[in-house]
Formats: sequence, structure tokens, C-alpha cells
Amino acid sequence: MAIIIRPKAEKSKDEKPVNAEDRQPKLKHSKKPPMTMTQKILAAHAGLDFVKPGQFIEANLDAALANDITGPVAIREFERMGAKRVFDNTKIMLVPDHFTPNKDIKAAEQAKELRDFAKKQGIVNYFEVGVMGIEHALLPEQGLVAAGDVVIGADSHTCTYGALGAFATGIGSTDMAAGMVTGKAWFKVPSAIRFELTGKPGKWVSGKDVILHIIGKIGVDGALYKSMEFTGSGLENLSMDDRFAMANMAIEAGAKNGIFPVDDKTRAYMRAHRSKTAEKHAHTYVADSGAEYENVFEIDLSRIKPTVSFPHLPDNTRTADKAGNVKIDQVVIGSCTNGRLEDMAVAAKILKRRRVADGVRCIIIPATQRVYLDCVQLGYAETFIKAGAVFSTPTCGPCLGGHMGILAAGERAVSTTNRNFVGRMGHTDSEVYLASPAVAAASAVMGKIVDPEKLLARKRLSPGVPFARTTDNGTSQKKQKGVQNGKSI
Repeated sequence: MAIIIRPKAEKSKDEKPVNAEDRQPKLKHSKKPPMTMTQKILAAHAGLDFVKPGQFIEANLDAALANDITGPVAIREFERMGAKRVFDNTKIMLVPDHFTPNKDIKAAEQAKELRDFAKKQGIVNYFEVGVMGIEHALLPEQGLVAAGDVVIGADSHTCTYGALGAFATGIGSTDMAAGMVTGKAWFKVPSAIRFELTGKPGKWVSGKDVILHIIGKIGVDGALYKSMEFTGSGLENLSMDDRFAMANMAIEAGAKNGIFPVDDKTRAYMRAHRSKTAEKHAHTYVADSGAEYENVFEIDLSRIKPTVSFPHLPDNTRTADKAGNVKIDQVVIGSCTNGRLEDMAVAAKILKRRRVADGVRCIIIPATQRVYLDCVQLGYAETFIKAGAVFSTPTCGPCLGGHMGILAAGERAVSTTNRNFVGRMGHTDSEVYLASPAVAAASAVMGKIVDPEKLLARKRLSPGVPFARTTDNGTSQKKQKGVQNGKSI
């Protein structure tokens, strides 16, 4: 096993749990109780010396985010409240990314509503087609979120920014409207679970595999309204893109937020992505040594294998080498979970001089315009196209069953997105299998779910045959110019 569970109260037959409180040093004569990282951030933004789990507070906001689906609803509530101006036009972020580029008239109307509001309010951080990206990849890239921030977003995967050491969580459109007016939001302070990461991930194992592994162990409600705090020596072996993917899917375990401590990698990322429109002053918060955790999970990263989440819940996981013979119709590589440059690089490495299997549609969606441009300049775009994949402008698109890759009845997709509920990517009789970019790209080539390691035994195509097709038996067939059905044309 790659994970050791150390719960606070219940004991399992296979393991010897240790009370999380017993693992913490006892503080004597302390006026202020020890707090977790999340609790410290919330206390500071509420103007309090300390907070406790279950306590209701009102906190000042550093950023409030909405998109083309949730934004129009928030705008209408904003107007119903009789509000005239947002509290701070530099702290509101509006990103039309779900149904954009506009897929139909309704999508166009929603985007226009967002655009008109942004213009009327003078919203500085409004990002549309041409400069936009998938919101949860775009904001960190633009330097609009920093360590120690409190961020709300009318999108459940706002928890992504916890990778930077921020408290970030999803809220509803009504709360978004209130936040735009007041610059505040109310919260119930969450209790916490600590994940102690050790070791180094093996080849082809990424942050996506780690978080799928964790969700598979604790369940989709295993961290219900709790803070998932990732710590341990293993963090040094996880890149920022790995951390973004893990924080992004904290919500899939039911968590209020996921959060990572600020280290040299975090600081280097923030230095490289400073905002041009606002000066961010990061505040680093460190959990107290005596902070209370409901559970402590010890995870050896070196023992985690490429992992796949089978339909129809993210916790229905198996390792890719135990997937069986699951043939697929579509592969999607992208989203706010796995549309960053490292994800594109892994996909390109696997697809280089290989070909997407006959009968499989492979759709690759970089998360932002910057990632798109990097893919072009680094040659990844050419690799994708020569492999037979579609290379798209940034959009959430197929993740929520919006556009750019909807599934028909009976179809199966391997996707690097974050949810695989019934009907998530199209027809209710379709199936979505969640995986990392490495597993997704390898599966696209093989036409079925596979461990990327299985591709190592397969020879790449000759550089002179860039558009060869891969048949069911794995052989390549060169399309001969001027020949069709065995006859010259």
C-alpha cells in the first residue's frame, strides 16, 4: 500500500491508528490555541487572534471570481441588491471560459452579459477570447492569487489556488454577488486532515495520480467540509503543476479546500508570475506544531502507480495496469486540472512519432493562451497534429459536457478532467475515465486504457512517416501518395 491511514478515533483491522492529537506537542500556558494553516489565514482575514473549527466568521476577500455560467447569475443578484459599484474593481476576476468561444446563441448572450458588466464596472481583470484561459490555470499564471490570500470563486474548483498557500474555495452565485458588493464572505471554519507525503513519484506518476490515489482511499466524502493540508518531505518531489492538480481535486473528496505550505518552489512560481496589473504581497502562514487534525494520512509517493478513476465517481479507482481491456472512443487532455505546460510536455513525449489509434478522437486543450503559445514554440503542437489529435484554443469545453467533445450513448472517454459523473461529458449512457496526461496519451495510441510503460515496447514511427496510422495489431501503415484502394489515382 502507498497510504497509511492514521485516524483520530476509529481503528481498522489492518492498521494500527494513532490518535492525531497524540502526534502533536502539547502547548502549556498558551493563550492562543494552535491553528492549522487554513485556520491562521481565516483568522487573519477575519481580524481575529484565533479561530476554531465550526466557528462562523466573516472574512475580507483578496479576490472573487466568476465565469460565463455563474457570473451572469451573480450579476443579476448584484443588481437586485440595488448595488451600484463593486467593492474593488481590481479584486474581481471575470473569465468566460466554459462555453467559449461561444458555442451557441445562449452562450453568446451569457458572455455578453459578463462583458457588459465588466465594462460598466471597469473590471481590470476581465479575460476574454484571445487573452483568456481556463480560469483556475489563468489566475495563478497572471499573478492574481498569492500565498495567504482568501479567494472565493463561483466555481467549485476554485480550491486550485491552495497550491500557492492560499485559502481558496468555491461558493454560489448569490455569495459571489454579496462578495462583489462587500468585499467579504462568511465561512464556517473547517477542521483539517493532514497528508504527510514522503518519497519520490515513479516514472509517469504525476500529481493527478497522487490525488486520484488519495480520493480512491478516503472516498468522495472522505474530507467533507474539511481542509486537506498536504505536508511532508515528499513535497520537494512535486512540481507546482502537480500541486495545482492535487489542490484542484480536493473538492472531489468533499473538502472545503486543499492547501500546500509555501516553499522555495512556491516562491519561485510567484516571482515568475507577478501580476502586471496589481502588486501582490504574499503572506506565508505555517501551521502550528500543536495544530489539531482529525486524521493524519501517511503516503509514500514512490509506491503510487499510474491511476485511473472508473465511472461514475472519482473514488472508483484502479491502477492503470489493472484496468483490463477497456476500449475507448475519445481522449481529452486539458482542463483546469491538467492543461498546464508540464501536462502538454508529457503528452507530447508520448505522442511524438506515434499515431492516435483508428477510431479514437484525441482532443488536446491547453489551459491558457500562454500554454498554447509555448506548445507552438516548443514543437508540441506539431507533434499533436502529426499524431492525429485536435489542438484546441483554451476552453473548459468537454469537461462539463459543454462543447468540443461531447460523447454519444455508449461511448467511452479517457479524460484528464476532474469529474466522471453520469452524463458529465455528454449522454447519460456514456462513460468517463479520469486519468493523468501520461495515461490519457498512451491510451489514445493504444485505443484502450493502458499504463504508459506498456508503450515502451512499441517502436516509434519513422520520422519519414509522420502520418502513419496505428492498426489494432500495433503495426503502422504508410498512406501512399497517389494510391487509393490499391489503384493509382
